[in-house]
Amino acid sequence: MEYKVDFENVTTVGLEHSLVAQSLAGLRANEARYFKNKYGHDFTVVPAKESKETLNFVNKILKEERDIEFSAKPLETSRFQVANIKWAFVFYEDGLEVNVLYTLDDDKKRAVGFKLSEGMDIPKELDGKFKFARQKSKLAGTIRGSFFVVKNEYDA
Repeated sequence: MEYKVDFENVTTVGLEHSLVAQSLAGLRANEARYFKNKYGHDFTVVPAKESKETLNFVNKILKEERDIEFSAKPLETSRFQVANIKWAFVFYEDGLEVNVLYTLDDDKKRAVGFKLSEGMDIPKELDGKFKFARQKSKLAGTIRGSFFVVKNEYDA
């Protein structure tokens, strides 16, 4: 069932199984606010068990580009297009968010981003492989993030 993320009244709906549910909910709300303010897009999520296609898309890019396979359980996903950019998001039980930005008309502007919820450790799959910058958010506290550029073509 699809759920519209409310960034004014942050809730942990769908994220209750996370040990950092409140900060992950803030991270998810932070994304919702960004897309509403920048594109007028309502950020919606679905349970991971209902979105195999999105999970397969993100997992394929992670595996083929950087040989990354996360052991954490995915809780929710989101997938949509705004302007010429296709986006895919996966929110994991440990507090990790993975997002794929995939432009349709510029293959040099494609990337995978990692965002860590406040209070979570760097996942072992990323530890030592990426440097994380810090960003403050009213909704999510301190977000640590990193990314890599996608080099290959994928069916977005």
